[in-house]
Amino acid sequence: MRIVFTGGGTGGHFYPLIAIAEQVRLLARAERLVEPDLYYLAPDPYNPGALFDHGIKFRRVPAGKMRRYFSPLNVLDAFKVVVGIFVGLIEVFKIFPDVIFSKGGYGAFPIVFAARVLRIPVVLHESDSRPGRVNAWTGRFAARIAVSYAETAKAFPAGKVAWTGQPVRRAVETPVHDGAREHLRLELHTPTLLVLGGSQGAQMINRAVLSALKEIVADFQIIHQTGKAHFAETKALAGVELGDSPRASRYLPFDYLDDLAMRMAAGAADLVITRAGSQLFEIAAWGLPSIVIPIPEAISHDQRTNAYTYARAGAGVVLEENNLTKDVFLSEIRRLLNSEPLRREMSEAAKRFAKPDADVAIAKEIVQIAIAHEEA
Repeated sequence: MRIVFTGGGTGGHFYPLIAIAEQVRLLARAERLVEPDLYYLAPDPYNPGALFDHGIKFRRVPAGKMRRYFSPLNVLDAFKVVVGIFVGLIEVFKIFPDVIFSKGGYGAFPIVFAARVLRIPVVLHESDSRPGRVNAWTGRFAARIAVSYAETAKAFPAGKVAWTGQPVRRAVETPVHDGAREHLRLELHTPTLLVLGGSQGAQMINRAVLSALKEIVADFQIIHQTGKAHFAETKALAGVELGDSPRASRYLPFDYLDDLAMRMAAGAADLVITRAGSQLFEIAAWGLPSIVIPIPEAISHDQRTNAYTYARAGAGVVLEENNLTKDVFLSEIRRLLNSEPLRREMSEAAKRFAKPDADVAIAKEIVQIAIAHEEA
């Protein structure tokens, strides 16, 4: 059994693939099937260590990103799209998998195009409340389609779509409460704010935190994942903002939180600030209230819709970037961290929003289709 995974460019695409690959292997062993050969085809490996740990072979296939705004890079990327199609056809033909699982995004296009040409079945997962361009096109011929948001199902053919929720890796699904504050050197009884900007950080969120940092640490403490590219700058600016503040130790910046650190941060946190990508589903699984700051519509067509869908469920509140003044930002943090009953209501709503075992449901469908394709 040969299975190809593909998806483009971000942790929101990559880590759900890892969650599903874990379950594919477990399912194959439980059903006494031959150990599957798993491949990841994309422009880059994203996290080579995770691929190695799960026995997933990487094949590089270039891809071009077609931006929704004017950029001279669109010309160069149009050439990459053409090259990627040819390379994708060659790589997929060489592997000739029994099924391809796609998370969408620009990096998936050459692979699903090859699947269409070579008549290889595709299982598709859409993480956002509105399908991206690649997934909208792939949905026309995909064998099965899974969606994270119930309302997204309306965008795909009814007979082959299912609301599964978002696969969340087991490695980060469960917060660590016992000893988390001690391990992270946090004060035991001070409300804790966890700031996440997605897998690569978010500079706009970093700036908002810095603008209100002195006032925040007066009453609360912060675990701040800045993103590796922004860490040095953010830490230096935080040092200037805090100066000789006696509360400076309440600010804990990290360039990146690994799996264990993320679980501990989730276990210690009372409130999360986040973008509106796939990380929302990890936060929902943790049962934590959140302030959601979506990427603006002009840059990302899906995050604003994701954010308001999540907020309507009662699990979070939305602050848009054009309203992200220091006073509004600080007021919303204080409103939530000073109201335990409100946070408790949001926490229960987050748990209801989460759909556990999405990875199991999708893995079962992938294996069934792969077996049928092998026997055909």
